[in-house]
Amino acid sequence: MTDNKMLPEELMLELKKWAVIGANQNPEKFGNMIYNKLKRKGYTVYPVNPVYKDIDGDPCYASLADLPEIPEVLNMVVSPKRTKLFLQEAHKLGIKNIWLQPGTYDDEVLAMLKEFDMNAVQACVLVATR
Repeated sequence: MTDNKMLPEELMLELKKWAVIGANQNPEKFGNMIYNKLKRKGYTVYPVNPVYKDIDGDPCYASLADLPEIPEVLNMVVSPKRTKLFLQEAHKLGIKNIWLQPGTYDDEVLAMLKEFDMNAVQACVLVATR
């Protein structure tokens, strides 16, 4: 493993409780596509986005602290600025596995992952879950 503890995609995909940070109601946007694909694949998935009350009829949560249970993996579908805020919350809650979609991270995010001793995958989950 590298300094940032990059886990193979397959290992993270074996974990079945996920939260999609940036889930939304637009079926043409990645947050919605990822949320729905994970659900179709049998994952327990929680949408997290303070803008929405529900996504496709499922309750949507404003923060990680609002979730009914602690997810095993966070899938980031937000800007690096928002990713950093959610990483801080994840660290406080003890969440260690982060899936970074393309465009959701920068050097500061990668440094935070290392500082918080988190596992990370940098890939598109839509491709990884064919």
